[in-house]
Amino acid sequence: MMKKWQRWTIRGIALTAGCLGLFWSSTTASANAINTYISNQDYSTPKITKSYKSVLPKYSYRYNKPEGVVVHETANPNSTIFGEINYMTNNYSNAFVHTFVDAGNIINIANTKYLCWGAGPVANQRYVQFEQVEVHSKAAFASELNNAAYYTAYILKQYGLTPKRYTTVLSHHDVSNRLGGTNHSDPDGYWSSSAKKFFGTTYTMTDFVSLVKSQYADLGGNTATETTDVTDDSTQHTVAKPATKPKAKTVSYYHGGNNETATLANNYTNWTVYNHVKGTNGARKIGWGNLSADHRGTKVYVDSRGVKKGGWSGTWYRIRFSKNSGYKYWVYSKVLNFPKVTYSDASGTATLNTDKNFALYNHVLNSNYLSKTVAHTQDFKADTTAKINKQGNKASDHSTWYRVTISGNTYWAKSTSLNGLD
Repeated sequence: MMKKWQRWTIRGIALTAGCLGLFWSSTTASANAINTYISNQDYSTPKITKSYKSVLPKYSYRYNKPEGVVVHETANPNSTIFGEINYMTNNYSNAFVHTFVDAGNIINIANTKYLCWGAGPVANQRYVQFEQVEVHSKAAFASELNNAAYYTAYILKQYGLTPKRYTTVLSHHDVSNRLGGTNHSDPDGYWSSSAKKFFGTTYTMTDFVSLVKSQYADLGGNTATETTDVTDDSTQHTVAKPATKPKAKTVSYYHGGNNETATLANNYTNWTVYNHVKGTNGARKIGWGNLSADHRGTKVYVDSRGVKKGGWSGTWYRIRFSKNSGYKYWVYSKVLNFPKVTYSDASGTATLNTDKNFALYNHVLNSNYLSKTVAHTQDFKADTTAKINKQGNKASDHSTWYRVTISGNTYWAKSTSLNGLD
């Protein structure tokens, strides 16, 4: 079978370059069934493996930095990610991309600081590009899409871009239709056939961009918040009735890892439990009585936070009573007690402790902001300098945390993951 690489004609590119079973996604992701399935899997943060190939050329983008991401798929149902990488490395003069993705891997083989040759002379000067390797099961397809969306969001965040259809996130087919210089239509066919086969539905770039926006928000990026058509029946909040046109009621969602915990307050029954954030479409009361037992002081796992903005206010959390439970519930913030973190300004520098692979987070672990792993110390070179700008002290375990910047990116690091602290 002729491989996709052999079908590309891109000569001269370098020169041109100069709950209760009813939960939907609690993100800005669309209502597509596959995005919903992905949201409910509670995947851990994907790891990007850098394995640069020295033979690959290094040419600059037209503005010396990427302007977005182009999504491909290999069009070879019999290949593996490592087979594709080997083939491309040996045939890079015809074509190559920056990264390959499958259900279990994100392997970056070409430095994204430099362009690649994968989608014609116009797109090559502008975009980071990655290939999806075809997978053959429902779970693998969902996991691959999750990895692909995470990688897209990661690249956009890295280069100060935001997810926008046709502008910063394009398929190879979009490039063919809008920029020219190529005539491919991937990944449309692969997504369409796999979505129908495994989920009995469709999957398009619109659905994918929605998933990217969700991942981007998880990485701390700012995207447009989800606007929901709601009717407020809140008993915990007073909603003003302004004389002017009311602000749109929105809910912004933030996600933590699968290990965040809190305890139920002694007066938790003062606020009832819902299947989704109270007041949003489809939200309904479940009631603590339907969950039986006295849950005062019970430890629960918390994986999502929803913050009401606009014409209403209040923060809500999605909880589970066991780590791997399929039943999830939304509760008002006063229902939960999180470990207290005291924040203060700080300054100074330290170096990353790379003796062990310590996790770096987007917030203090197990705080009411919720956190998730966004990097590890061993992702960086030994003795990498981290500039400190904030400190957090957590009374529950007497731990100290520091907010640091590394190469322009911000992380929260536990003191044990840093060297050279005073």
